[in-house]
Amino acid sequence: MSGTFVGMPAFPRAAREAVGNTTLRGNLRHATHTIRDKRARAVAELDDWAALREAGKQIKDHTLRHLDRYLVQVEEAVTAAGGTVHWAADADEANEIVARLVQETGESEVVKVKSMATQEIALNEALEARGIHAYETDLAELIVQLGNDRPSHILVPAIHRNRGEIRDIFRSEMSEWGRPAPEGLTDTPAELAEAARLHLREKFLRAKVGISGANFVVAETGTLVVVESEGNGRMCLTLPETLISVVGIEKIVPRWQDLEVFLQTLPRSSTAERMNPYTSMWTGTTGDDGPRTFHLVLLDNGRTDTLADEVGRQALRCIRCSACLNVCPVYERAGGHAYGSVYPGPIGAILSPQLRGTGSEIDASLPYASSLCGACYEVCPVAIDIPEVLVHLRERVVQGGPAVRGGNRVVLKPAKGHAAERAAMRAAQWAFTHPGALRTGQRLASRTRRLHPRTLPGPGRAWSGTRDLPAVPAEPFRDWWQRTRGGKGGAK
Repeated sequence: MSGTFVGMPAFPRAAREAVGNTTLRGNLRHATHTIRDKRARAVAELDDWAALREAGKQIKDHTLRHLDRYLVQVEEAVTAAGGTVHWAADADEANEIVARLVQETGESEVVKVKSMATQEIALNEALEARGIHAYETDLAELIVQLGNDRPSHILVPAIHRNRGEIRDIFRSEMSEWGRPAPEGLTDTPAELAEAARLHLREKFLRAKVGISGANFVVAETGTLVVVESEGNGRMCLTLPETLISVVGIEKIVPRWQDLEVFLQTLPRSSTAERMNPYTSMWTGTTGDDGPRTFHLVLLDNGRTDTLADEVGRQALRCIRCSACLNVCPVYERAGGHAYGSVYPGPIGAILSPQLRGTGSEIDASLPYASSLCGACYEVCPVAIDIPEVLVHLRERVVQGGPAVRGGNRVVLKPAKGHAAERAAMRAAQWAFTHPGALRTGQRLASRTRRLHPRTLPGPGRAWSGTRDLPAVPAEPFRDWWQRTRGGKGGAK
């Protein structure tokens, strides 16, 4: 996976810097609280929300168990409908396929629908290296691209920007990419949206090649589905002569009927709407309408490795609604850039280390980017137990152990910097299996509690630097129990 933000430090350092940015924290707090409050009201309207959530989980788990069969079915259905299917094992292979397909058209510009998969593989940069300019058409993605920025949210990539910042970006950068911003542009939402519409209109009408992702792929028909709120997707999917869709292999659902579940849960969980404003579906090509040529690039890029992990594979259920980000206290304070990946927030903390592995400092730190409060699990529309996976990945980082990387079974070495933690856990294991030693240690800790430091020395500073050491009670629980209830003549 090549979606790492180059040069980003590990999460603790990046988050510490982000927390000091008061403007960023204000933007995030306002946006996430607004979205999650609206979502709660939208979800409360459905009496069968719990049943829909369970149905989505079951559909996804069934598909993942039989993914080999459904992938073949997708290829057969898309091919029968006039499309061409390509298989990409990793980011480099996917970028090579897409670049070659664009070059074969003779074009040097493409318009794009917002796509997490193409961000994951850094497609824009790969195309730029080939002399092909990719233009983002989603409003938030346009803001990020014009500002030479990075996305910080799954649903609202420019959530870290306020209206004044967006106005300044439009004024200074739009002319370098095409139609300039109108004179006297203000920061009112209507004017900003109109400036973006005018800027993008000429690109929609000129582009011969469109690139998309997909929210879902229906195996039985080969139909791709894109949901969006602005109409830019509809323009990119219908006007170009050639359409190239890059889709992760986990986006498949078996039947057309399965969309009934997700087209209810996705909009309510993401934009807090009862139904999505624009739901575009296409199956291959037709002679009279839409693109004349359609290519589907099915992307693995670590997904098969993730599928091999019995605990971690549930991350592949994700439908990219971003509900977990909007309730996460860590994301609200640190922002999306601190995660060093196109997948921020709780889902990014479990997805990125599995797609990319835990070998880098960034990825080894992501499973710790959580308070384990469980709010993310409560709002997930496909019931991904994110805290369970986080603990599982923390164990992998500290202890190492068996895993699948690149399709091969390997034994991972423990990540650097966790020797003290492993030693502490081994000492705790020994103490808990020797009751006499544990009792003696507890009594000694209680009797010397006035001498305890407020912070831990040496490697322990990494833990106590952001936490208060818990106060040791004056009497161990065992002694209190023996004195008050367990001993002869004790209180009844």
